[in-house]
Amino acid sequence: MHDLGSFEVWFITGSQHLYGPETLETVARQASELVAALDASSSIPVRVIARPVVTDPDGIRAVCQEANATPACVGVIAWMHTFSPAKMWIAGLTTLQRPLLHLHTQYHREIPWDGIDMDFMNLNQAAHGDREFGFIAARMRLERKVVVGHWTDPEVHGQIGTWARAACAKRDWETGRIARFGDNMRDVAVTEGDKVEAQRRLGFSVNTFGVGDLAAAVDSASDAEVDALVGQHLDEYDVAPILLPGAPCAGSLRDGARIELGLRSFLEAGGFSAFTTTFEDLHGLTQLPGLAVQRLMRDGYGFGAEGDWKTASMVRAMKVMTAGLPGGVSFMEDYTYHLGEDGDLSLGAHMLEVCESIADGRPSLEVHPLSIGGKADPVRLVFDAHPGTAVIAAISDLGQRFRMVATVVDVVTPTHALPRLPVARALWRPRPDLKTNAAAWIHAGGSHHTSLGYAVTPQGLADFASMSGIEFLLIDESTRLDRFRDELRWNDLYYLLARGL
Repeated sequence: MHDLGSFEVWFITGSQHLYGPETLETVARQASELVAALDASSSIPVRVIARPVVTDPDGIRAVCQEANATPACVGVIAWMHTFSPAKMWIAGLTTLQRPLLHLHTQYHREIPWDGIDMDFMNLNQAAHGDREFGFIAARMRLERKVVVGHWTDPEVHGQIGTWARAACAKRDWETGRIARFGDNMRDVAVTEGDKVEAQRRLGFSVNTFGVGDLAAAVDSASDAEVDALVGQHLDEYDVAPILLPGAPCAGSLRDGARIELGLRSFLEAGGFSAFTTTFEDLHGLTQLPGLAVQRLMRDGYGFGAEGDWKTASMVRAMKVMTAGLPGGVSFMEDYTYHLGEDGDLSLGAHMLEVCESIADGRPSLEVHPLSIGGKADPVRLVFDAHPGTAVIAAISDLGQRFRMVATVVDVVTPTHALPRLPVARALWRPRPDLKTNAAAWIHAGGSHHTSLGYAVTPQGLADFASMSGIEFLLIDESTRLDRFRDELRWNDLYYLLARGL
């Protein structure tokens, strides 16, 4: 999985020489204390690194360029302890390529009513200096996050942590590679898209490989490796008797294990962070990869079915954003509805590929026929998703821009058994209700393939979309369809005009 502790955000404190060396020494000391508190916060998963106080254009430009050139640096936090004339920041902010968070705070929490004097005012004037910085950021139309509050407040730590997780996902996208085995599912529109534009705007590359290349890697797995992996399967899951060694379908499990070994080795050798498959191109494989995909997702890979590289990138991003947090993230698809008098529900599933990280209990390892694909019966993990609040998101390519549509849902425990549904699944209640939710999603052109995550927050996705230059639309308990449709119209106008700004 992902170690976000290897990433850094740089903390840059702004001031100027007007106040003299003694004041600048105090600014540096207090900024270091502030940064140490942020770095120690359990809500912030990355290292927070204090950089020297900047007081002139050359120093600002140099630290911004250094941030760009440092692979571990995923973002920059700026704070104006004193007044820092904003024209000094123009050159540096123009070159900055890392996400920017503007922390509007101050060293002291309360005004020292009996002792406040002009020396105190000159030192502690972030209320003044941050507004100057805010103007130049607005004037330059910089995408940035603004967090307001005292630096010791847990809420401030939480907001910075959410932004930092999004920044880690953005950095992962910038260095990411997606392997596409086969092409898109034939005639499907929403899973297509401009891969060149995605790489230019978002960073990750998408390249197609013949399934024969994957089949060669699968065939190269040794019998000893297959034996060892089957042993892991027998230890980790409730294995159907028909799959046990010596049973009639034991060979199906061995085939599934061999596919997992080959797929994993191919991805590791190529440095890939996500991948896609399609049941319409299985040349050289004995069965559609099911168990292999589920286990690779569990280990942090992004995945999209039927050639859907955009959803693969979304699953990967949400995996990175929630590293170390409970709940899980999975590829998902809205499959069918329950429109009942006891309340409307959506049943999410897919043919095989739902990540076991969202399972409610120990999954069952089973084998069943698959009515599409024309291959042998594939092995897969079967389970219900655990209950809880989750966020579902998808990315669509609208031609002129990429759009992320997200929604908040409440995953529930099924009230009835599903004995004849041989796939992993999640049952949820959409917010504010299914009718509004589905209509808004359809008006927005959201994909039927999605990524579902429990620890993901709408704010985290909004931060991620903002720093990635993606349009963001949220459907939640406050959504009204008429206002949502107005937002779509306004966004069309904004993005049309923004291309010329």
